[in-house]
Amino acid sequence: MAEAAITLPVLVLLTFAMINLTLAGYAAVAASNAANYGARIGAVAQENPVAYATAAAQERVDAIGIGSFSVTASGGGSRGSQVIVLVDWAVPNYLGSMLSWLGGSDAISFSGTAQSAFRQEGW
Repeated sequence: MAEAAITLPVLVLLTFAMINLTLAGYAAVAASNAANYGARIGAVAQENPVAYATAAAQERVDAIGIGSFSVTASGGGSRGSQVIVLVDWAVPNYLGSMLSWLGGSDAISFSGTAQSAFRQEGW
């Protein structure tokens, strides 16, 4: 019984750590894919590339059910200029709230930014 009392909390802690890292990794990859897609759409738009890039990236992040995302785009407008899309992401930190029971810090979310830039095409 003493072995279970020692190993069970460690296993629970490791399980929640793996869940946290998986959520953060998934959100980072999804944000990167959304930024790439938005910049690609904005680069081939004939008019108002920033609006097309923002709408395309926002459409992608709306389909993700975990975390919060915000999309901003800039640039474009003339052939050869850069269309830049930034996707900020944040996911909750479940491990942090568990550590607060033990006197640790409050739950802090994992966050990051994905950026993608494509050259504006022109016909």
